[in-house]
Amino acid sequence: MDDVARKDARVGLIGYGLAGEAFHAPLIASTPGLELSAIVTSRAGRAAAAAARYPRARVVPTVDDLWGLDVDLVVVATPNDSHVPLARAALERDLAVVVDKPVAPGARAARELDALARSRGLLLTVFQNRRWDGDFLTVRDAVASGLLGEVRRFESRFERWSPVATGGWRETAAPEMAGGLLWDLGAHLVDQAVQLFGPVASVYAECDVRRDGVEADDDSFVALTHTGGVRSHLWMSAVAAHENPRFRVVGSKAAIVTWGLDPQEDALRAGRVPVGDGLADDGSLWGVAETPATADVVAGPERSTRPVHAGDYPAFYAGVARALHEGAPAPVSVTDAAAVLDVLETARRAARQGEVLAVAAS
Repeated sequence: MDDVARKDARVGLIGYGLAGEAFHAPLIASTPGLELSAIVTSRAGRAAAAAARYPRARVVPTVDDLWGLDVDLVVVATPNDSHVPLARAALERDLAVVVDKPVAPGARAARELDALARSRGLLLTVFQNRRWDGDFLTVRDAVASGLLGEVRRFESRFERWSPVATGGWRETAAPEMAGGLLWDLGAHLVDQAVQLFGPVASVYAECDVRRDGVEADDDSFVALTHTGGVRSHLWMSAVAAHENPRFRVVGSKAAIVTWGLDPQEDALRAGRVPVGDGLADDGSLWGVAETPATADVVAGPERSTRPVHAGDYPAFYAGVARALHEGAPAPVSVTDAAAVLDVLETARRAARQGEVLAVAAS
């Protein structure tokens, strides 16, 4: 891929559902050093929408059509059970690959993909965009600065109130095919916890199916004990009728609490895109809500409020561009992603057995 160092890397995006349309396509198209050259979708309506929004990209109906085009990087933004075969097919054609999280339905498959990429000297990375949520960056800085003292408990939630199932693949795919909220949202929550507090020693979990017509968990809780002693409590639910804090981190000196969700997803879904210099296409600061989010720092009766950092989803594909053009490390390593999958697989077993289980690499 020596030619990639001399011009924009040509990107082929597989999938134009929520992940492809709202996240990957606009972030790729707005990243210097990358060119959105091709989009694969078999649905006529999505194909028309993609062609209208990205007229310079070739829109094709099948992956086989993509293999006949001249691309340097393939982005896999399809249902979870197709991630491994599509990523493997791209790597075997000597193409760099980005895979939406989770990279695989299990850690062993992730490590096998990683070994294939390394053997061919190719970039393989995982889209863990929630590492660049503004509230997570705020919590990370509070932990690293010592503001909280010795952290004892980390609480993190992705909860919503959706009592009627919509029938999407996340709800109907079997757990072993990476369906359910444990894999879909747990991949983010566990990754954030591990980024903050390191490897996990043991796991307890509850994975429940609450709604009619749903095959995989839609209401789950995971308790992690990190090797350093911190305990992380993680919730993911589609049936939470009451809003809880997004983050609550308790230390020996103080606690920090944040509410609400990072605004970048809503901005991308609404068609706004980042254009550089930290700005969105409407000239506002990218990654900051119209109503600025705040974090409460609490120490007994003392309370202070501070602004939440701006989020930075564009940083992921900027990192991909640096990896391709400059040989920089991948923005997210498959080693990290596989370690998260070790935890998720252990959580699934722990929920079935009703026990606390030690985490072991598969």
